[in-house]
Amino acid sequence: MRRTVSIFGSTGSIGRNTVDLLLRQGGADVYDVKVLTGARNIKLLAEQAILLDAEIVVTAASSLLDALVEALDGTGIIATAGGGALRDAAKIKVDWAMSAIVGSAGLAPTMEMAKHAGILALANKESLVCAGELIKGTCAKSGCTLLPVDSEHCAIYQALAGGENRDISRIILTASGGPFRNWTSDQMADATLEQAMAHPNWDMGQRISIDSATMFNKALEVIEAHQLFDVSADQIEVIVHPQSIIHSMIEYNDYSVIAQMAAPDMRGAIGFALNWPERPPLPVKQLDFATISQLDFATPDETRFPALRLARRVLEIGGLAGAVFNAAKESALDRFISADIGFLDMAQLVETVLESLHVKAGRSSSLEGLETVMAIDKEAREMGQQWMPE
Repeated sequence: MRRTVSIFGSTGSIGRNTVDLLLRQGGADVYDVKVLTGARNIKLLAEQAILLDAEIVVTAASSLLDALVEALDGTGIIATAGGGALRDAAKIKVDWAMSAIVGSAGLAPTMEMAKHAGILALANKESLVCAGELIKGTCAKSGCTLLPVDSEHCAIYQALAGGENRDISRIILTASGGPFRNWTSDQMADATLEQAMAHPNWDMGQRISIDSATMFNKALEVIEAHQLFDVSADQIEVIVHPQSIIHSMIEYNDYSVIAQMAAPDMRGAIGFALNWPERPPLPVKQLDFATISQLDFATPDETRFPALRLARRVLEIGGLAGAVFNAAKESALDRFISADIGFLDMAQLVETVLESLHVKAGRSSSLEGLETVMAIDKEAREMGQQWMPE
């Protein structure tokens, strides 16, 4: 029997790599693809659906439904659109589901996948940042296995093989440092959109690339690590590692350190989740240690990159501070992309919104339900849109 799968966010960077792996591992002959979803890249979405013989294809953009229907004409593939269609598609039972919709837009579908998938491959880190307790509780209740797809958290998951969470002394998340690793604050103040998108190691989408440049992506991963591995803020350390060869490390109580190493290719983490618990060959570059001249490490500068300090503040506040943090971050990112604020303004905006709502956020919990999470998300987002630089 073919394995049933769904990919939410199939036209993004993670989604495209997931489709690539499915095709390399037998495509429709091996996998019964129930759902593919995307946003505005209708041409690619339709091409993927035809290649994988998908049953249902969803575009988040309701205005593009006619274009999707036309692109799939004669294939027998069902085309739907909109947020409601995304949630309905996520309710379809599958053996394996990829959650790769970027941002809080992926939260509601991820909740449904947690209820109805056998394995949830989670690339949408925002789900755990905004509603970690709710997502984990849902998985526990449904029996869904949660596998992290972020390269760092996938590395930690692998390094834990044979170990227990209670034996962890530290989790060490590695960060490339992004394109501005050696820039001064004055230089970063004038950084352009194009410069912020030029990641030195990873091929990622626009929003994640910019988040890497600000280190907000790493800040989200600190919060995600707290949720995934049940460790305190004091047990999570970020270290700059420009080569991106070591994806993350665990230090155990006996001070032994286990590191996971691989070439910087997201198909490694995706392939691990797709094939788990087996480990077949993957189309990633094999490390040649004879040619790796050195591995560098440095402490991140939290004056130039305050996002990491704000992540620890989120963990200190608790409750729904993660939802506030993420909504403010997404609002700041939108405004930077539209040239409404500067590069360094993004962190100032996030800190202002977080401190304005910290009391309310700390008194709430994602266990109150998705509506509560989305309500404070909306409030933080609106506050972020109104914020003005001093």
